[in-house]
Amino acid sequence: MASDNDSTVLHDADLIDLDTTQPAAGRRIGRAQNFSVEWIDSTQPHVARSEHELLLLLPGAGAHIEYEGGRADAPGRSLCIVPAGSCTITLDAPGPGILIASSRPDLREQDYLNAVEHDPRIVASTPAFRRVRKAGELVVVPVDDIIPPPDKKRLKMLQTDTLSINWVEYDGPRDRTQLSPHSHSRFEQGSLAIEGKFVHHLRTPWGSDATRWRDDMHLQADPRTLLVIPVNLVHTTEGVGPGYHLLIDVFSPPRRDFIAHHWICNSADYEDPAAGA
Repeated sequence: MASDNDSTVLHDADLIDLDTTQPAAGRRIGRAQNFSVEWIDSTQPHVARSEHELLLLLPGAGAHIEYEGGRADAPGRSLCIVPAGSCTITLDAPGPGILIASSRPDLREQDYLNAVEHDPRIVASTPAFRRVRKAGELVVVPVDDIIPPPDKKRLKMLQTDTLSINWVEYDGPRDRTQLSPHSHSRFEQGSLAIEGKFVHHLRTPWGSDATRWRDDMHLQADPRTLLVIPVNLVHTTEGVGPGYHLLIDVFSPPRRDFIAHHWICNSADYEDPAAGA
């Protein structure tokens, strides 16, 4: 019998519907082991509390944000790093506004749309990175000010103290000859579809025990869906059909390999607690 520490153990991927237009939808919050993603459409004030920095994505409308250190207005098509503590977010127009956090003590178990199967192989979100610039301030980063890496033109990357994201956007279908199947041995990935249609391609690596092999999966993903990808599952996502595609990849803790490559636009604002260890 394989243990959870065995690299051949695979947990299931979880495709979560965050559609707030459904009747009696209530709060639409999906989660992984180390992070949660909340989809907000309403222009009513929305209260949240986080033990670490909270990341607010504003792909369309702007928002007014009140937090424990002050208040600020953020334009549409921006990313907001909100200091730890309580905050109130009011969208300027119907959303989406998307809240990503590694710790939400204001939420109860029943607030989430899915359960989590604990995996001890996943590295913890903490200790958190330490902000060394603008500590305690709300930081607004316009998406169009982020310069993508020269060899990754579709990706714009940003971090908080416990999270990092890839903002992935392009027009038209993704080139099927340039997909990027890969897996992660120590962390989960969330892939949040915001605009456009996608197919998530998932492959289970074959071990020596053929009774545990699984068929490949090709999951259709509409906007307002979050795929949680577990450890060791081979995955790649293909934008399909015409038009604009926007996908957000979520990681917790921040991707240290991306930081080492100088791909994360604001990594100089943080000090890694593991540096020099």
